[in-house]
Amino acid sequence: MAGTVPASAVPTGRRHKARRRHLPMAEINVTPFVDVMLVLLIVFMVAAPLLTVGIPVDLPQTEGEQLGNEVEPLSITIGSDGKIMLQEAEVPLDEVQPKIQAILVQDPEKRIILRANRDADYGTVAQVLDRIKKAGSRHVALETKALEGSDS
Repeated sequence: MAGTVPASAVPTGRRHKARRRHLPMAEINVTPFVDVMLVLLIVFMVAAPLLTVGIPVDLPQTEGEQLGNEVEPLSITIGSDGKIMLQEAEVPLDEVQPKIQAILVQDPEKRIILRANRDADYGTVAQVLDRIKKAGSRHVALETKALEGSDS
């Protein structure tokens, strides 16, 4: 009797299987994550072109040559109603100089393109040019349209 072990003390296969059922699974299912990311990608690709905001500008026409587009310039637009847009954001006249100075700190050779509607107030255009000069920019160009029928 000394060599016998009671039947309740002998491990059975059932107890080991029960333990395995309660262990956490070590695999992560990434399929739902990928599905959500693809849907978000499609939504942003469709919505991105709709986010560009601007004002219509009727540029004056000239016979000048186009500038090379080696780097995207900073665009300042003056509408016929006097609104000033820095890229796509509207800014008041007194904030033009500090914003340009902040941009020029990062890139002192940044080219600035001034687009003014042909019906824009000349005084506003002159004031914006003055603010650009005071900000320290050395590369300012006025954007115009080519004359109709011009060969340039």
